[in-house]
Amino acid sequence: MTAPAISFSEDQAEAWDRVAEMLRGAGVDLDEGTSEPAREGLSKVMALMGKAGSGKTLLLAELSKALQEAGCEVVSGDFESRRKREKRTLAILAPTNKAASVLRMRGVPATTIHRILYTPVYDPVYERIAEWLMGNDERPEIDTLTPEALDRAYASYQGHKSVPAALAAAGLRGSDFITGWKRREEPLDIGFVDEASMLDDRQFEDLKEIFPNLLLFGDPAQLAPVNQSGKMVFDAVPEDRKMELSRIHRQEASSPILDLAHALADPEVDFYRFERLVEEMAAKDDRVIWGQRVEVDLMARSPVLVWRNATRIRLINAFRAVHGAPETELLPGEPLICDGIELPLKHRKKRLDLEARGLIKGAQVVYLGPGKKPGFSRLHVMGAPDPQVSAASIVKIEKPDEEEPFIPFAARMGATFLHGAAVTIHKAQGSQWENVQVFGPDLYAAARMGRVEAGQPLWKRLAYVAVTRASERLHWVVRNRLSKPSGPLRVDDLGGAPAPLELEMQGEDAAG
Repeated sequence: MTAPAISFSEDQAEAWDRVAEMLRGAGVDLDEGTSEPAREGLSKVMALMGKAGSGKTLLLAELSKALQEAGCEVVSGDFESRRKREKRTLAILAPTNKAASVLRMRGVPATTIHRILYTPVYDPVYERIAEWLMGNDERPEIDTLTPEALDRAYASYQGHKSVPAALAAAGLRGSDFITGWKRREEPLDIGFVDEASMLDDRQFEDLKEIFPNLLLFGDPAQLAPVNQSGKMVFDAVPEDRKMELSRIHRQEASSPILDLAHALADPEVDFYRFERLVEEMAAKDDRVIWGQRVEVDLMARSPVLVWRNATRIRLINAFRAVHGAPETELLPGEPLICDGIELPLKHRKKRLDLEARGLIKGAQVVYLGPGKKPGFSRLHVMGAPDPQVSAASIVKIEKPDEEEPFIPFAARMGATFLHGAAVTIHKAQGSQWENVQVFGPDLYAAARMGRVEAGQPLWKRLAYVAVTRASERLHWVVRNRLSKPSGPLRVDDLGGAPAPLELEMQGEDAAG
């Protein structure tokens, strides 16, 4: 085979060969760098599994490059040409916008699953611009856009390969060029799904309907979706269609965080022994910190990871109290977590427009201030390609020992948010932060309960997921204390151009 530029380990090379064999049967030859028109036939599903540090993401990135070199066109969900073309296609998907952004930061053109399930319908005038940007048509002349605006759109597309971002650079808003949304009717071709341990059965069935060639990448040591009774979609894949990477790679230096994560696989390591390992690692490596308190400054950008909802709510209220946040309003810089969209079915276009901008369930958001219209908030969506938006918002602040949350302000309908200074470990799956604080007392409580999930103590699965959310530094917090902030909350550290008023869609309680 024609070896990729990067040097693979033995198990990575074997996985590459097996994926290449599957794709060769589908008409794409990675060895020769060629592709044939898609063939009719049975759907093929393979699963590539491995623990953190085993090289799954490296393989995904190299396979996606090889497929593009073989003539496959990446489908992003932003715009799809109506022109019938013989080109094969590849879509690289993740369950959440945050997980997709982690891949994009590594140069992999990923999008979210919902952006593939629903496709935008473009106004015919602006469809001509999109076809030109993608190289399928000549430069158009548009009465409503100056040549300079088209130049800005072209320059933006060359940098980001995003049609909506390019049209926004030309001064357009989504409601100008997207006339509606529709459920995908035509199947696609090849699909790569990262963080596949987060998929539930319904999403898996949807993906199998769309992609005749589907490759799942995931970590079997993570937590199964809440509604799956401890099962993952990998369990439904035949054994001869599964591959598991066993070797843990070290790039420039050993990772104490990965060392701790993989120590959890040792049956002799109970909770007490694990905490001793964390303490010993912290004494010799500053990438692991044995924390005597929760550092409040870190909570504004990376939530404390907890197991119990009661702990989450208590830490959120302590965070707000120490910053002097009033009950009646939010302070700019407060972190939020999108909890879904509350819109009736007749407003499906508005719902999908919000989701297209990254406001999907689980999205991490920073509050920037009130919007121009009552009930609107200016928001920074962490990990989104165009992060700053204005949207009708319903913010819920949960209180200890109270069933109903306090709502400081709300539109009648729109995007709903919970506070994001602390989140459960389940909801943290698919995300990663430079600094992560894990609330050890909650993991101790899980260990005391003795619960088992998929043959492993639940506390170990929780600890594994929590520890591997940290890319640079792990803070293992052992006491129920909160530090004082070093200063007020801030927003000047966030990038992205401010959300202009014209991005707010028109209409009652609309969102933009």
